Amino acid sequence: MRIIFLIPLAVALLTATVPQPVTAAGPLHADIDRMIETAAGGPLAAVADDTEFLRRITLDLAGRIPTVAETTAFLADANSSKRTVLVDRLFASPEYPRRMQEWFQVMALERRAEKSIKPAEWSAYLQAAFRENRPWNELVSRVLFVEKDDKANQPATKFILAAGRKGNAHQTTQDIARIFLGRDIMCSQCHNHPTVDVYTQQDYFGLFSYVQEQPVKATSEFESVFEPGKQTTGPRLPGGREVVIPKFEKGQEAEAAKYRPRLLLARDLPQAANTAFVRTSTNRLWALLMGRGLIHPPHLDHPVNPPSHPELFERLQQEFVTHKFNVRHLLREIVRSRTYQRSSRLPEGVQPADVPEHRFRVATSRPLSPEQMAWSLMVATGNLQRMITGKVPKDSPFDAYNYINGNVDRLPATVGETMELFSWMMGNPPGENPDEYNPAMGHALFLMNEELVLDWLKPRKDSLIGRVVATPDNTRAVEQLYLGVLSRRPTDAETRSGVKFLDKNTATRKSGLADLAWSLLASAEFRLNH
Repeated sequence: MRIIFLIPLAVALLTATVPQPVTAAGPLHADIDRMIETAAGGPLAAVADDTEFLRRITLDLAGRIPTVAETTAFLADANSSKRTVLVDRLFASPEYPRRMQEWFQVMALERRAEKSIKPAEWSAYLQAAFRENRPWNELVSRVLFVEKDDKANQPATKFILAAGRKGNAHQTTQDIARIFLGRDIMCSQCHNHPTVDVYTQQDYFGLFSYVQEQPVKATSEFESVFEPGKQTTGPRLPGGREVVIPKFEKGQEAEAAKYRPRLLLARDLPQAANTAFVRTSTNRLWALLMGRGLIHPPHLDHPVNPPSHPELFERLQQEFVTHKFNVRHLLREIVRSRTYQRSSRLPEGVQPADVPEHRFRVATSRPLSPEQMAWSLMVATGNLQRMITGKVPKDSPFDAYNYINGNVDRLPATVGETMELFSWMMGNPPGENPDEYNPAMGHALFLMNEELVLDWLKPRKDSLIGRVVATPDNTRAVEQLYLGVLSRRPTDAETRSGVKFLDKNTATRKSGLADLAWSLLASAEFRLNH
């Protein structure tokens, strides 16, 4: 083996320093509030009431709206610590790892297909990681590289093998940079970025060199379309220095295997010393709960787009690194803050145009993800258990694409089939950045007219419509509809309006109740996390 030289790992990283120390005046949730409120620049919304908080925290940590039983119990609870108790109960529930699995899956795969790893295996792998609270950097390392004989971690290869990435090192390079380093460097494949100086072609091909499978391919040659002259680089993280791979002779394959570039990437990228990784990871977890990043959008981290609250951003990073990339700890501190628990209702006399979203003076309303929408509809209509225990007919396979095009003659029968349908109809197209929400008329039309949703509004035992049909008192029926769909009791005006509608439709009360429920499901209040 002829070794040229191997730059030490710490030097090869993006930067040799961890986030700069920030004075911590107390626990993180208190520092969040202090730093946000100091920079607010105007009146802050009040803390959300119990109904608003319950719905938001359940959507964020369980991926669904609360049940009627959960809502009534929480509203009746006089314990002053009930919000903290609820948070800890949700973190301990099996729904938290499932919620995080769905979020991570969309972020990492961007709804791309991949058939070699079964969806159930991938989901189980991710859920185990979040249930066991494995360090975030460890999870990211696994999705970047897994040895072929490591059976326990094989599901993690789904990230690299996803459609568009397998066999396409350029797509893989761009996705890794955007998802895990907060850098949209696609144009740097051909030239330095015209307006963002830190997005360079040298950085692009340094990361590209890491993505290769064999050491012999670890040096990349490139040339700018604007400037003649070929350049080369070995593996290097953006902003860092090159890691030079040893030269191997024939017969040294076993030794060479230790220097596979992607193996080194899995070691080098998810490190505390790599500030781009720490910044992006922290920012994405903040955005998961707050509706937007401190750097927004999260994939555009550069000097022209600085964090809205630099000191807070450093404090969050410091906490994440100090606690060894403990995802649950970071999320728990955020949701305990007044900033997270703030109402989405503007202070009296304040207009929406007067409240910049990046100041976090009021809670950001955000659309439910396709997964949250599906789970919430099943909970609201009382059909969740029926879909969980549903059986797939042996002679009638389900495929969302064929179903949408009228080539499947039955409704989705299971949770899995339901999720597939909602992903197709309400998710971004495969490979499209999920950081960017693209509302479409088709989303609204789907919710209004989809046969599955209308089927869920039929009266069945234990379903929402079944329960309210069996409730002769229209006032009580209206209250149950609001609790079931909007997770709150109706106002006096809403009660009067609902009762008036039902009193006019006594001959068709069943359909009237279903229509009223449908109108609530189609409302912005249901479709948004607020």
